[in-house]
Amino acid sequence: RLNTPKEMITKVTILSPPVDAEEWKASVVSSMDALVDSCVVVPCSFSHPKETLPTARLRGLWHLKKDRDQLIYSADETRVLENFRGRTQLLGELGKGNCSLKITNIKSHDNGPFCFRIELARTETDTQTKDKFSFVEDCVTLDMMSEPNAPSLTHKDPIQGRPFTITCSVMHTCPTNKPEITWSRGSADDVTESHREIQRGLWEISSVLTFIPAEKDSHQDVTCTALFQGRITSSSKMTLYVRRSENYNYIIIPVVVALGSAAIFGGLCFLMVKKYKKRIEELQRQDGT
Repeated sequence: RLNTPKEMITKVTILSPPVDAEEWKASVVSSMDALVDSCVVVPCSFSHPKETLPTARLRGLWHLKKDRDQLIYSADETRVLENFRGRTQLLGELGKGNCSLKITNIKSHDNGPFCFRIELARTETDTQTKDKFSFVEDCVTLDMMSEPNAPSLTHKDPIQGRPFTITCSVMHTCPTNKPEITWSRGSADDVTESHREIQRGLWEISSVLTFIPAEKDSHQDVTCTALFQGRITSSSKMTLYVRRSENYNYIIIPVVVALGSAAIFGGLCFLMVKKYKKRIEELQRQDGT
């Protein structure tokens, strides 16, 4: 199963001390699962409560914890380590405090730890003189997964002739390229899908298939397949055991027949008794007894 991401509020290491440097704060998910050959998004945010800083004055970088000069992300790709070039992207706007990092085509050695650094230019046009803040106390570490987890299936017992739903759910760590879920039966009209964040750094996509099972569907397999970024697939299947709908005719019909027969027999008996009672009264009047 996917491990639960850990989130930490990091303290700042000041590389070039500015005024009020202690006010800088960052929140980074410290550990996450990453699927090899797929992608991962590391949630990260930072703030400086005493002033609002424009994106044009901010430079965001990510680097190896062991060496701040070994960059895995920079807007200037010539500064990025060769094996990370073209594979990293900063999401969101720095001016809004978003320092989230996306890594694509994950390699088995992309473990990290990786740390975020913010550089503040004196002016929007002054790109040489910067104040630098590196959040290195708690950096993100990626736990590699060589293959994805199988989707989870939830359902009740299928009953013949009644609507039946199966839910297929997959957890992942790359919301910008969430897995695609397909079914072995049904059409797009039979499927509804939802996507939600379980917690920071962990998301879940769910697909619900609805159909009406027939008797012929019993012992048939239904398969759910998740396609991850990087053309990686994982599947789960269930076998249908269709129950017949409850039929009480075998009880109701005999009871109705019995009650009807009893009513008819009772009516005949009543008529016969009434007829013979009348005949007896006539005979008594004739004989005087």
